Amino acid sequence: MQLFRDTILVAAKLVGPPLAVALAIGIAMSLVQAVTQINEQTMVFLPKVVAIFATMALLGSFMMSTLGGFTRAVMQRIVSMGAS
Repeated sequence: MQLFRDTILVAAKLVGPPLAVALAIGIAMSLVQAVTQINEQTMVFLPKVVAIFATMALLGSFMMSTLGGFTRAVMQRIVSMGAS
């Protein structure tokens, strides 16, 4: 049960920041489209992609260290289960 909880927590840590940025950019661009009455679908795509790539560049080391720590913990659990 602890492993399942840790998995969900790590997934939320890894996916949360890019999704939050995409949500914020989407809402901002929707407001801009509503104010200017320009309903162009491609207008939202490029800012979202740029923002997500910037988020991944800024938080990539945090994400990799989180995933690496989780992987090491899972592998240690597998080894400890085999030893007992």
